[in-house]
Amino acid sequence: MLTYILVALGLSMDAFAVSVSSGICYPKLRALEALRASLFFGFFQFAMPIAGWVLSGVFRVQVESYSTWIAFGLLAFVGGKMVVESFSAGKAPACDDDDKPKKGILALHSLFALSVATSLDAFAIGISYGVLQVPIFLPATITGFVTFFLSLIGTEFGKRLGAVFERWAELAGGLILIGIGANLVIQYLAH
Repeated sequence: MLTYILVALGLSMDAFAVSVSSGICYPKLRALEALRASLFFGFFQFAMPIAGWVLSGVFRVQVESYSTWIAFGLLAFVGGKMVVESFSAGKAPACDDDDKPKKGILALHSLFALSVATSLDAFAIGISYGVLQVPIFLPATITGFVTFFLSLIGTEFGKRLGAVFERWAELAGGLILIGIGANLVIQYLAH
């Protein structure tokens, strides 16, 4: 259960960072807009691991003997990508000008695209769970709820704290995923 929570925290950091950026860009963001964005992020972080898990069933037999290494590779890749991105997260977010149409979490089509983009990592983790033959509903549900709540908190942090926290959230999420992947390999080698 703790592993599921740690994975959920790591996966939710992309959505959290987008929420923080949105709070920075739109300091007058209404509660209903933040709630809608959080629901989108939470739903996609719930659905994408399930989709990855289902897809993994197609090729599970072929990769079963390498499942631990595949899971480690996916976790290390996703975590490493988040760590690298954390070093570029300190720059000012791309906010809308007042005379341009709104985008980001305020426009439904942009919110949809952001939700898919921030949940692609969850899709890869779903594949990992699938090749390891881990039931998916509980970890996907935990990931969805954690993402929902952290996204709500992120918009408020963005309004209050600014861009400083965004970099550290991304870095922490990446390191958590790398650590979980390393733990899988250590447990595999210990047996």
